Amino acid sequence: MNTKVHISIRWKFLAIFLGCMGLTLLFVLLGGLLASYVIKLSPYNVPLAWIINHVGSQNTILIFGTAFFITLYIFATRPLVLRAKELANVLEEMADGRLHTTVKVKASDELGTIAGNINSVSEQIHTYLEEINQGLAKIAKGNFDHEIPVREKHELGLIAESINAMSEQLNRSIQEERNAEKTKNDLITGVSHDLRTPLTSILGFLEIIDKDRYTNEVELRYYMNIAYEKSLSLKKLIDDLFEYTRINNGMPLHLRELDVTGLIEQLAEEFVPSLEQANMTIRTHVPDHPMMIKADGDQLVRAYENLISNAIKYASSGKYIDIYIEKKDGQVVVRICNYGEPIPKRDLPYIFERFYRVEQSRSKETGGTGLGLAITKSIFDVHGGEISVESSPRQTVFETRLPILE
Repeated sequence: MNTKVHISIRWKFLAIFLGCMGLTLLFVLLGGLLASYVIKLSPYNVPLAWIINHVGSQNTILIFGTAFFITLYIFATRPLVLRAKELANVLEEMADGRLHTTVKVKASDELGTIAGNINSVSEQIHTYLEEINQGLAKIAKGNFDHEIPVREKHELGLIAESINAMSEQLNRSIQEERNAEKTKNDLITGVSHDLRTPLTSILGFLEIIDKDRYTNEVELRYYMNIAYEKSLSLKKLIDDLFEYTRINNGMPLHLRELDVTGLIEQLAEEFVPSLEQANMTIRTHVPDHPMMIKADGDQLVRAYENLISNAIKYASSGKYIDIYIEKKDGQVVVRICNYGEPIPKRDLPYIFERFYRVEQSRSKETGGTGLGLAITKSIFDVHGGEISVESSPRQTVFETRLPILE
């Protein structure tokens, strides 16, 4: 708050100066008259006469007049000086940390303006510090979503902004910790369920065999074959689970330069027997020049094998699998398209989650563990890439992106 200045302090000093000069002249005039009177009185005139004779009358008047003016000026300016010292003391207290300090506005001059500004600054700082303190109290109680108001062009606003950033980061860390705990619990639950199902079947058939509850050798072999198939499913689940946890726990990558075009064409040739069995065909649409990346070849092969295998398993009715490779925004983009039944919209957001199956019965028939796409996503994540899926009645497209090696 700026106090309006009515009387400038310079005019006050000028008035004091002129007033002191006037009083000094009056003092000199009256002193001269008094000296003229005293000089005629004996013996009281002896000291005065000595001073006049030895110093001179003009010098005596000058000395006494100057001393009187200085004394009078010091006395007259004393209130202004004391006021300035009072303001200086208040500023020292604020500098020492007592920010909520006020001073009385006694005049409408520059010193009064300074006093008013000191009060305004003190009140603003105190109010803002109270807001920050209250915000910190709420954050300390666990309300990490609370944001302290950030005042622009205010240095305390930088502190408030830093506190908000710290609170947001702390909230994010706590949420990540909770998510990690939930992920661990979900993983244990999913593993327990998926391990128990085939294990229960194996134990059931082995119990039948152990207690000779089969009628003939044909039935015995039938039960043994089922137990064996369930054992293979169990082994595949354990292998996939081990691979998933290994990737997500920071497995070491053996990076080397790879040509994605050559890798995809080689995979397409390796899948020919499976494609013929499913009465399908892979059509590759690749550039005539290498598309180099830096990646772990074994892991990348596994990722694309999972995608192509899923297309063969679940989209054989579409007859074709089209694979497109292109460079876009400094990345190698690979699109694997199939034309089978679309993935329901409700399932698309969860397709890459652990143990998630679009259709439970279909996955069981094909021997799916619910970890294949989760492993695939983890492989692209550790390579700094991305994977996404879009599905419509016309086609389902899995798109992967990896940084290109310039």
